[in-house]
Amino acid sequence: MNVSASLTPFNSPTPPSLPMILDALPDPAIPGQGCPARTRMQIDLILLAIEALELGGSEAILAFAEELDLKGIIKDRVNLWRMRSSNPIRRAHIRRPLTIMEAKALVVIACYIARRLTVVIRQMLIICQQLNEKQIPLEQNLRLSTYLERFRAHFKSRMNARRIGALALTSDEKLNELAINLLGQLLFCTGTAGMQRFWISLFDGEVE
Repeated sequence: MNVSASLTPFNSPTPPSLPMILDALPDPAIPGQGCPARTRMQIDLILLAIEALELGGSEAILAFAEELDLKGIIKDRVNLWRMRSSNPIRRAHIRRPLTIMEAKALVVIACYIARRLTVVIRQMLIICQQLNEKQIPLEQNLRLSTYLERFRAHFKSRMNARRIGALALTSDEKLNELAINLLGQLLFCTGTAGMQRFWISLFDGEVE
């Protein structure tokens, strides 16, 4: 009786295993291995909102990458910057793909940070609704004013207005509206299956 066996040489490299936490997000049925432009933009904007919410937001992203065993994907600050610069409306836009695995890692981190900030985000949205109902400018609330000011500053310094096109985010009013909308998305991420639902929403209209 002939018995054949496939043996792996002892010195052959073992492919690195991917963090199990990424398995929570399904692979979208899209052509190619890279993310669509809208997906890249939305991920970068949600991270921009996190940076506006608290000082040291970018450091928190890197810290969570290590805590969640995602350093193999998000290695350092330069690596993170390159991923985010795949956003087509960035001033320093880099024509590189954002892989599905990189996108998953960024979304997982964003959702974990959002969970940590759930109370703050919810309070800000409640205050925003109350001020709107009373027709009081949002800037009258210190916490909201600080967040909106930071968001506008980050957006204007990092995004290229000539690439914004249909978004027409050229006025402070429009940027405030975007900033509040992103707060709502962050709160959405903290709900039941929020991470999975947010991930799927990033590919709405893109999935075949």
